[in-house]
Amino acid sequence: MSDRVVVMEITRLEAAHLAGLVGQFAELLRDSAPEDGDPALERLVPSAYSDDDDAAREFRALTQSDLLDRRAADASDVLASLQEAAMIPEDPEDPALLEQVEIRLEAATARAWLRTLAAVRLVLATRLGVVDEDDHDATDPRFGIYDWIGYRLDGLVNALDTDG
Repeated sequence: MSDRVVVMEITRLEAAHLAGLVGQFAELLRDSAPEDGDPALERLVPSAYSDDDDAAREFRALTQSDLLDRRAADASDVLASLQEAAMIPEDPEDPALLEQVEIRLEAATARAWLRTLAAVRLVLATRLGVVDEDDHDATDPRFGIYDWIGYRLDGLVNALDTDG
């Protein structure tokens, strides 16, 4: 993976929506625990041993806290890098909502974005009942958000993997 700076172009409205989603994700991490039984949070700390419950429980006990702390730190980095771009006017007709802004991501921050977008998409998939790619209801507007996160994630992966 590249150590170069990634420049992402995004509208202020997209940035504000993304900041809202990542903020909700950070709240989920802060206010819940996998032991609470939330399947979305459980998917964020997957079992390392699917055929050995005792080993899986022990591994999770040793790694869960660090993993969730890292996810929270990544979300915080994403929110910090979105802060300026996500400032939007209150008037829904203001053309500034669709203004393209650049977000410059250093390599470490770009990796935090990758992990966060993937985790947010995983939470959305769990909430929407997505198990495989055929579980997609084109009439449900929530899938538009799910697809948009996937689009942004794909663009970021391509930007980091491109030589040059």
